[in-house]
Amino acid sequence: MMSRRKLCLGALLGAILFLMIAAHTIQKAGVVPITDLPTHHDVRIPVKNQTLLHPVTEPRRGHSCSCTSCIADRGVSEWFDQRYDQKQKPYLTGRDDDVDPLSLKWWLSLQASDGTIKDVTQKMFKIISPPHEDETPRQNQCRKCAVVGNSGNLLKSKYGALIDSHSTVIRMNKAVTVGYDEDVGNRTTHHFLYPESAINLRPGVHLVLLPFKLKDMQWLSSALSTGEIKMTYMRVKNRIDADKDKVMVVNPAFFKYTHDKWTERHGRYPSTGIVAIIFALHLCDEVSVFGYGADAQGNWHHYWEYNRYAGAFRKTGVHNADFETEIIQRLSAEGKIKLYR
Repeated sequence: MMSRRKLCLGALLGAILFLMIAAHTIQKAGVVPITDLPTHHDVRIPVKNQTLLHPVTEPRRGHSCSCTSCIADRGVSEWFDQRYDQKQKPYLTGRDDDVDPLSLKWWLSLQASDGTIKDVTQKMFKIISPPHEDETPRQNQCRKCAVVGNSGNLLKSKYGALIDSHSTVIRMNKAVTVGYDEDVGNRTTHHFLYPESAINLRPGVHLVLLPFKLKDMQWLSSALSTGEIKMTYMRVKNRIDADKDKVMVVNPAFFKYTHDKWTERHGRYPSTGIVAIIFALHLCDEVSVFGYGADAQGNWHHYWEYNRYAGAFRKTGVHNADFETEIIQRLSAEGKIKLYR
């Protein structure tokens, strides 16, 4: 009996010793318990015959993109959710249902034009290509965009490298980069303009037309072909350098949506600057905003010029710069944009 007990005790001690040795071996091999594994959504997967490992971005449950935070995520800001309509079409596609009748009526009332939108857009899309539709699921993307205004507060900011680090860089009107690279960067992927603010664009840049009237779309067709239109309500460039297959025309219905939901009908219609930001909210997953508002001395002027009458913009009644500034600051406070001053 005693021998049997000794035998059982020896077996038990041997089993304990074996388990201790095994645990020590596992710890040395670097095996991490499941509860301690990293939970970040960027998973690095080794690939054969590849020396550098690139992050494979996977969508996260409940998120509309693969960024750390996504603009379109609901439930983050009640104020934002009441205004943001993900179904809005930011640009024209050439389809008959692009613009609803109520939005079209409002838009046509802004400035007088001859013709019908159907005839004008049909002619326009014979000259430019319809925008390319990105078929990659948005949940699998993290599109980071910079919207760069023209405020004098960009001077001496040294934001140039940060601006250029974004995959999409949106500029507007007569924005100058040469000689100001250190503060404003030199990359542009999308450039907002209208006939009266038109400039030539570098190859590969998307021309984004913000039309205030039918004449603006007619001008676009002309400026990229015959050059016959030289006047709107003032003399304009009759031809511009731009890629015809990289043209986007802001949807008049999107313009009205910005006016109704975002600027809340302050001013007669929204400015190019606020439309560009709302456009970016629908195009991008993360948005950084630069060059908006007055400079440190309270002056409203472009960073490449000094205009002591620039403050008159705030008193015209066409746009309400003060209210638009409040909206931009609120977007920042709600965590939907990163605002750089």
